[in-house]
Amino acid sequence: MDLDLRKLRYFAAVAEYRHFGRAAERLYITQPVLSRQIRALEQELDCTLLERTTRSVELTATGKQLYEEARGILAAVDAAVRRVHDVDRGVQRLVVAFSPGLRVSEAIRAFASRHPDVETDLVPSRWWERDAPLRDGRAQVGYLRRPFDESGLHIIPIGHEPKVACMPVAHPLALRDQLASADLADERMLDIPTRRTSSLEEKFELIASGHGIALVPLSVARSYSRPDLAHLPVTDAPLIETCLVIPADRHERLLRDFLEIATVTLRQT
Repeated sequence: MDLDLRKLRYFAAVAEYRHFGRAAERLYITQPVLSRQIRALEQELDCTLLERTTRSVELTATGKQLYEEARGILAAVDAAVRRVHDVDRGVQRLVVAFSPGLRVSEAIRAFASRHPDVETDLVPSRWWERDAPLRDGRAQVGYLRRPFDESGLHIIPIGHEPKVACMPVAHPLALRDQLASADLADERMLDIPTRRTSSLEEKFELIASGHGIALVPLSVARSYSRPDLAHLPVTDAPLIETCLVIPADRHERLLRDFLEIATVTLRQT
């Protein structure tokens, strides 16, 4: 079955806003038209994507899966269209994917000073699809944390960072200076197998609401610092490796220059 990209965009907007009215405003269409398009998509797929009530719209399990798939598909299509336009306008562009909390701005500034004629863009790399922007064409290079699927990729190790335990400030463990993994043995942990969150904002909101504790990279905890959360070092938690990544079959001079600059710059930070 061939999916209609327009219907997929409509669905993604509703899934993002959880509201037909706000999604319709963003798409510049009327709400009845949007509702008909979503129902047509459900009929084509022969499954229910949304649970509708008078007050809210929630994704079904099938809807959540399609939303995750749709975001990657639509982003890849948009990236392909942008590349076509760049070629048509004679524009050189470098797109860098980065894991949350990792700062690549200094490397980009250094690269831009050497290549002022090259436009640079950034693409966030979500934790459950860290290498996806490199594989679907959204980005040419990534500044990522391991682990990820390393097949077909050229990897340059950059450094390591510790994990910290993030918890509500009212949690008894928050009074400690540091923790060991054994201290967390009886705690409810928010991790991939037990609860998959769609964003870091959602994860930290769950933690602040008392739904559990999460082990996160230190740079992430600092980037999303908030007064109702505490983060403590976990002394025996394994370090997380950071690295620069490009597809192994890419050999453009522009990429080599960026890797050279970024390797020096990021290892110094």
